[in-house]
Amino acid sequence: MTSASATEDVNRIDRRFAELKAAGRTGLIPFVTAGDPLPPATVALMHALVEAGADLIELGVPFSDPMADGPVIQHASERALARGVGLAKILEWVREFRTRDAATPIVLMGYLNPVEIHGAACFAREAVEAGVDGVLLVDCPIEEIDTAAPLREAGLRQIFLAAPTTTDARLGRVCEAAQGFLYYVSFAGITGADRLSQDDVRTRVGAIKQRARTPVAVGFGVRDAASAAAIGEFADAVVIGSALVERLAAATDADDARARARDFLAPIRAALDARGSGEA
Repeated sequence: MTSASATEDVNRIDRRFAELKAAGRTGLIPFVTAGDPLPPATVALMHALVEAGADLIELGVPFSDPMADGPVIQHASERALARGVGLAKILEWVREFRTRDAATPIVLMGYLNPVEIHGAACFAREAVEAGVDGVLLVDCPIEEIDTAAPLREAGLRQIFLAAPTTTDARLGRVCEAAQGFLYYVSFAGITGADRLSQDDVRTRVGAIKQRARTPVAVGFGVRDAASAAAIGEFADAVVIGSALVERLAAATDADDARARARDFLAPIRAALDARGSGEA
């Protein structure tokens, strides 16, 4: 098994996107909230996502005030927090996941507060040792990039967000600093909303890709195989979160959670692959 270290030379995010580009495939990035629906099922759920076609996994760090998340992910965070899920437990799950999967990139998505409480340098060191590859801190915008310097110095890729409202000047800074991939928020709003305009997103993503040095993933508003395939026509990867988290919420045990994840994700993977092969 390869090392879990997310070093500059072997970061799994960079390697995976290079593999996707070489194969002419669109990446599939599912988001799940760590510890939801059932903390003991988290690692099994992560493996099920990979088995169903995930190329990267976004693992949400539960937080009490998730400003960018809609009701579905807010409730998932509340459930996980009520069961005592925190950063230490999440890093344990990543270590366990890595005993069977040394290749699939893992991005922790969340907010600065838990990282600051843990200590940025301490968190960065422990995250890299556990096998985390990148972080997306919603409330750490480009203007606060120095706050996350210890994370980047440790080898973690810092994923930045861009949105329809991002100014041209600010977008230039984001594209310059982005690592791993740039996450384009398809509309100004919260996760889980349903107002995706494919034409608007296509135009904006095309403009961003002319400037970005990293791949561009699109999320927010992607809910099913049809919307994923439509976005996959021009994005390097598609992120799907709220619809998956909602499907998992009623799982009764680990087996049920795995089955729900596979049943939800497999058609999306198939639609992306069919689009790539010209069968769609």
